[in-house]
Amino acid sequence: MSGAVGSSVLLTSLLRDVSRSFYLTLRVLPSRVRAPIGLAYLLARATDTLADASSVPVAVRRRALESLRDRILDGQAPPPQWADFDTESPEVTAAERTLLERIPEALAILDHSQVWQKDCIRTVLETIVGGQILDLDRFGGIRPGEGVLSLSNAEALDDYTYRVAGCVGEFWTRICRNQLFPTASLDDAAFQADGIRFGKGLQLINILRDLPKDLQAGRCYLPCDELAREGLSPADLLDPTVEDRLRPVYDQWLHQAEEHLAAGWNYVRSIPSDQVRVRLACAWPILIGVQTLRRLREPGVLDARQRVKISRAEVRSILWATLWRLPFKRRWDGLFDSMRTVIAS
Repeated sequence: MSGAVGSSVLLTSLLRDVSRSFYLTLRVLPSRVRAPIGLAYLLARATDTLADASSVPVAVRRRALESLRDRILDGQAPPPQWADFDTESPEVTAAERTLLERIPEALAILDHSQVWQKDCIRTVLETIVGGQILDLDRFGGIRPGEGVLSLSNAEALDDYTYRVAGCVGEFWTRICRNQLFPTASLDDAAFQADGIRFGKGLQLINILRDLPKDLQAGRCYLPCDELAREGLSPADLLDPTVEDRLRPVYDQWLHQAEEHLAAGWNYVRSIPSDQVRVRLACAWPILIGVQTLRRLREPGVLDARQRVKISRAEVRSILWATLWRLPFKRRWDGLFDSMRTVIAS
């Protein structure tokens, strides 16, 4: 299968099946950057699948991750091996099983990519897999019901959000800058820094939203030193009635997530105005994130029976809000602040 045909197949039905939300973002991007960004996403989703299959022994998951990482980084390395990885484990969806089966196709496309694209994809995947392996080493040995482990401090949480998402902001920036607006006058250092914070903000929202589910799996990404200052241990958070005591720590990280998204919106505003598709692709997850933050300020964040999710109607409302404001600079630039103000009121 040629790179072009394989890329077309992988980046349509398969990508849509493993991530409907990202597929929406990918489809609006200009075609020149769609393939490398989509390919990087699929490879990252494959490593995520290997890392998150909690019913598979940690040592097996780690070996599978290292094997796939080594093959991504070196086209001459042996094919990735996960014969002892149970792809029928309950955490692996049918679409994810198909993805793992088709990884050789994705790797073939990577091998035949332009050198600079290959370098970008390999760099971001090396960082992401490093974060996933670190996560396995931290939390992989604990079983549900055997206690809760937590990150040690804010620096550890910030490092984790960079490894699994902030680095994606760097990757996205390198690809779009090189391919779409290489001669645009930008403060590249600030643009890159805002891109990193963009990714960190989205990951931090996921962490805060998934707190009850992670606690049940024995993981807590909120720093234990901050919990201790409120007289709490990570295991205490399994009791939803301690939410009021948790709120000072939780709300501080909500605020940090919002500030990261504000930097992300500055990133959107820095994208040249003629790059309409890139602006939309970046604006949508930020504004959906703002809506998610509103929900996370409401009571019930420790209730494992409910998971915050933005409705399709709300997503359509966000899409419309961005589309009609695009021609009007002042309204477009102020969209993030207007949504944040509504949430705060």
